[in-house]
Amino acid sequence: LNGNAEIAAQFGKDLRNYCPNVKHVVVVFNPADITGLITLLYSGLKPSQVSTLAALDSTRLQNELVKYFKIPASEIKIVGRIRFNNYKKGSALSSLIGSEQLPEAEWKEIKQKVIQGGKHIIDLRGRSSFQSPAYLSIEMIAAAMGGAPFRWPAGVYVHSGKFNHIMMAMETAITKDGISYKEVKGNATEEKELESSYEHLCKLRDEVIAMGIIPPINEWHKLNSNID
Repeated sequence: LNGNAEIAAQFGKDLRNYCPNVKHVVVVFNPADITGLITLLYSGLKPSQVSTLAALDSTRLQNELVKYFKIPASEIKIVGRIRFNNYKKGSALSSLIGSEQLPEAEWKEIKQKVIQGGKHIIDLRGRSSFQSPAYLSIEMIAAAMGGAPFRWPAGVYVHSGKFNHIMMAMETAITKDGISYKEVKGNATEEKELESSYEHLCKLRDEVIAMGIIPPINEWHKLNSNID
């Protein structure tokens, strides 16, 4: 965390000094939401101009569901919650878990494959960065340049509602106008998991503040006038 946080701070400073007119920045290196937040603060850019890579688990989950249910990828919609377009009459995935269509044990196996997706590629190829991260980053930048909108989850600076002063994955869209988000709505279990993720990110953010790499939250606007 310390080493990559320092790299992110320098990256943000370099953006401010050498390419202040950059259109959009995608931060990939881990922990991406924290390095993205640090980059945003030091770059002086608007929150809509900085995003982080967050779609890998979503795309890997889609791939596993395609293979399991033997349906086209176009049938699976992952926006906040996972829903099938027409399969099972547009059912939510959560309604199938634990049923005959998707027993709990098989769902756990699918989740494990998703979690280990990057490791699997590394085992096969030696590293994963030239595979899915590179492809999705290019799609994100293409969207910001005016190409097809990027509608997979992405990390975005969140500053309203119950999640504040953090970079985290939300229901987002990247277009020629940059990245925008809507708050994710889910059932009680999903909301609790999202809140746990937020708390974890806040803990990392506060560690970076304690390291002196970024100032306290109430001083962020002094570093970047685009941040409230």
